[in-house]
Amino acid sequence: EAGKEIHKMKPGLVMTIDFIIAGQRFMALNGGPLFKFNESISFMVNCDTQGEIDYYWDKLKKGGDPKALQCGWLKDQFGVSWQIVPSGLVKMTADKNKRKVENLMGALMHMEKLDIKKLEKAFNRK
Repeated sequence: EAGKEIHKMKPGLVMTIDFIIAGQRFMALNGGPLFKFNESISFMVNCDTQGEIDYYWDKLKKGGDPKALQCGWLKDQFGVSWQIVPSGLVKMTADKNKRKVENLMGALMHMEKLDIKKLEKAFNRK
């Protein structure tokens, strides 16, 4: 019942939950209908293997928006945006070789779920 005069939610509803994904602790707050999720906030899950990408992608997209799957981004069943990416992606996008980065981004832009081998192949293409 704490704070019900402010948040106007029924007593007994869950207000916060804690969860861990890939070793990262998160806390979610039940903001009720006052607060909506949007794409200005997303959670990035860095994955070392294609198996990890496949696992998190499949789990998080279940029940989510099938129209919101692009470039490693997805929207889950609650409307939260996630980026499921290879751990090395940030380093590759910061490479000083403009051609390599353009090749990488060209491949990435045509993917929904990211494929590490295809991204690396595009990045290393001569």
